Amino acid sequence: MATAGGPALGLIVNPIAGMGGSVGLKGTDTAAILSEARARGAEPQAARRAKVALDALAAARPSLELLAAPGPMGERIALEAGLRPAVAGHPAEGETGAADTRAAAEVMAAAGVRLILFAGGDGTARDMAAALGDRVPVIGVPAGVKMHSAVYATSPRAAADLALRALGREIEARPREVMDIDEEAFRAGAVSARLYGYLPVPYAPGLTQNVKAGGVSGDREVLAGIAAEIAGRMEAGRLYILGPGTTTRGVAQALGLPKTLLGVDLVRDGALLAADASEGDILQALADGPAGAIVVTPIGGQGHFLGRGNQQIGARVVKQVGLDRLLVAATPEKLASLGDGTLHVDTGDPALDSALAGWRRVITGFGTEAVCRVAP
Repeated sequence: MATAGGPALGLIVNPIAGMGGSVGLKGTDTAAILSEARARGAEPQAARRAKVALDALAAARPSLELLAAPGPMGERIALEAGLRPAVAGHPAEGETGAADTRAAAEVMAAAGVRLILFAGGDGTARDMAAALGDRVPVIGVPAGVKMHSAVYATSPRAAADLALRALGREIEARPREVMDIDEEAFRAGAVSARLYGYLPVPYAPGLTQNVKAGGVSGDREVLAGIAAEIAGRMEAGRLYILGPGTTTRGVAQALGLPKTLLGVDLVRDGALLAADASEGDILQALADGPAGAIVVTPIGGQGHFLGRGNQQIGARVVKQVGLDRLLVAATPEKLASLGDGTLHVDTGDPALDSALAGWRRVITGFGTEAVCRVAP
């Protein structure tokens, strides 16, 4: 662990994390994907989400001792939040990458920081694990697309709350899984995640994200029942926005349609209008026709049904469709994987997240529902 006497907090931001989400890409893990994301009009997300956490930290501890990675990797956001950071190293030349993340983490560990706050996705978590091992506790600000790892807070504001409690020595760090999609399995048509290591993470129920659970939707009869229930509710002329996952794929199969497992597909009157749609595609389809409806399923083990892996269904889409046209479906097994059964949203729009909080009906089978609590 870090030695005493160093700066209280380190800050590392992966500036390109999450850029592919809203435009229908599954991450920004390669230069080619990043280039494609920019060509599709993707905008940076990590800095905006990191600043939510930094603003909350600065409000609570304006004199916080902070060691930030240089330039867009942390320093700039810390200054915007009103903090006065020391800087770890020199700005990278050109595009930042994994080597810059690892180098910044090494500098912070050597400086003796008590805790590192980092913003990114599963690839960034892998870089942190490779650089740090178990030397320094970390908290991830969720800013990526896939988010299988258990090293992230449930939201940027939750990351700030965790950091404050950890710096106040109210909670202790636990080893948490660093996961990422198995690319070979994905190319073979299967979605599974590999374990890449562990990072020590301050843990608090409801604030720390669980690892994404696999294999929680294996009951074919239940999935078929959910699909039949949703298909039976579909209205003529309405645009249906089907989020990623095996549960929503069952809905498409019930209609005799193909479904992209990790993408968002658009259906109207039993016909597939668009596969693997971006946020822009969805907004255009909503503008071209009658009102829409959204069908999503929470992530097993985590409970997020908006803001993880389906960033194409962003805040603008949800607001245009309306909260009363948002259908959430999950097998009882998947709900059981959540522990206390709480669902989560993290759309990036605090007002919308608050509006979604409370209680929501979840379709659990043909003619069956559960009522679940929703928290930001």
